[in-house]
Amino acid sequence: MKQVTIFCDAKFGESALALLAEGVAPHELVFPQTPAASVLENSQADPAFARADIACGQPDIESIRQSDRLRWIHLTSAGFTRYDTAEFRALTAARDLIVTNSSSVYAEACAEHVFAFMLADARRLPLALQTRTESGTPEWLHLRNAASSLRGQSVVILGFGAIAAHLVKLLAPFEMKIVAMRRTRRGDEGVAIVTPGQLPAALATADHVVSVLPGNADSHHFIDARRLAAMKRGAAFYNIGRGTTVDQHALLEALRSGQLDAAWLDVTEPEPLPPDHPLLREPNCFITPHVAGGQRDESEALVRHFLENLRGFLAGSPLRDRIM
Repeated sequence: MKQVTIFCDAKFGESALALLAEGVAPHELVFPQTPAASVLENSQADPAFARADIACGQPDIESIRQSDRLRWIHLTSAGFTRYDTAEFRALTAARDLIVTNSSSVYAEACAEHVFAFMLADARRLPLALQTRTESGTPEWLHLRNAASSLRGQSVVILGFGAIAAHLVKLLAPFEMKIVAMRRTRRGDEGVAIVTPGQLPAALATADHVVSVLPGNADSHHFIDARRLAAMKRGAAFYNIGRGTTVDQHALLEALRSGQLDAAWLDVTEPEPLPPDHPLLREPNCFITPHVAGGQRDESEALVRHFLENLRGFLAGSPLRDRIM
């Protein structure tokens, strides 16, 4: 077996690094002087990259462009906004360069995060957790009467990939009416599919609208004033895709007018929002700091995913989560 050189700029802990080193042997593993701060951050250019046949992490785009050895890039994230450009796709196609991401590592956690959002919204948990009152009081009665069940309600999911597929499974016991938007219907989704052109009619009847859209030129501010106005009045909106997909000014207006009952966001633009941003003061807007994909032993899961693909790459087999 020909030895390959693997460049890794991911910031892994000791146990994950040990797992990586053991798993790639006898191949060479090289590291930059400064690893990427997180899976969401781009790394800096590093001289060691020029030796790489394989890059794992968040490699610098200019370094990729200059490399004459690189054969495969494995991203330690599900999102790949900085690489999702016509220019970069043309580069990978011209060089027959494989690109995979770590979507399957994060899909289940992200689905559970938005499912928790939906349950918290239905059961009015934010208000209930901050309310102290005896049973029978007006406040107590209001809380009980405001809570609802997800059973039989309707949801529109914007984007249908691994996260959406996991979410559909979580929602199945509640017998919800599920519609997903996808640009091209494949036929194996297991739920009703609408195209962007058919979306307004679906939004008009949805109690919940969940966005898992990736960030790219086509999805920028996809959730705008027009689409927010098309939603059923009093619906709840959730975003665990990318903050750039939402016009936050329009979202704020929809919350203030009552068009939306609540917004639950794991992503914003920028991240984090500045302390004086009005969404932070909006009582029906609930924000977590881009942690939906987080999980115990996350680094080890990322390493195992990479090693699985490494075995496939060396054997000439199809790779999991290939995006280019």
